[in-house]
Amino acid sequence: MNIKNTYKIIIVDDHALFREGIKLLIEHEKIGEVIAELENGQKFLEFIVDEKPDIVLMDIDMPIMNGIEATQKALELYPDLNILVLSMHGDQNHYNQLINAGAKGFVLKTSGKKELQNAITTVSQGDSYFSSELLRKIIVEISKPKEHDKSNKLNIDFTERELEVLGYLCGGFTVSEIADKMFLSVKTIEAYRSKLLQKTGVKNTICLVLFAIKNKIVSL
Repeated sequence: MNIKNTYKIIIVDDHALFREGIKLLIEHEKIGEVIAELENGQKFLEFIVDEKPDIVLMDIDMPIMNGIEATQKALELYPDLNILVLSMHGDQNHYNQLINAGAKGFVLKTSGKKELQNAITTVSQGDSYFSSELLRKIIVEISKPKEHDKSNKLNIDFTERELEVLGYLCGGFTVSEIADKMFLSVKTIEAYRSKLLQKTGVKNTICLVLFAIKNKIVSL
């Protein structure tokens, strides 16, 4: 198969039929080229020593080494890797660990080809992607009042522009889409995002979105 100008993709999942199905979908739709199908996190870490993909589709629950540990170790070694987590409904207890490890996005295994393609494209361009259904589940969880939150009052000064950018990020817009909406350059929006990350002390866009929702800086 000759696929030009597309993404090099690794699929890490312990179910062979699922890997084969995703590979067929990706290559039939010319979303990218699957350069490896690996059955656990250990095999993945061994493979990326020699060849780096544009996107990694990472399962969570696998034998030998699960997706959480594999993501943490891979991103410690190669911080620029784009890891997109393949998730089931029951995986939500692991989301915070994966977000903190640096995963760029989450997509349901039951998603259709358009959402998968959108997720791959978005993450490959440096943005974060979160299935709206999963995001709603996490918002519900982090919005539950906790005893230790009662005395924690947020004291961060955001500019009007920063809040506007933050609102769009929480709405699921990419940097380029926000730039179009605000009639600013992509570089300027990236600078606003960097400033927001610095002020909030989080390390990626997903963490920023969750921080904003948890602290009621924005509401969806």
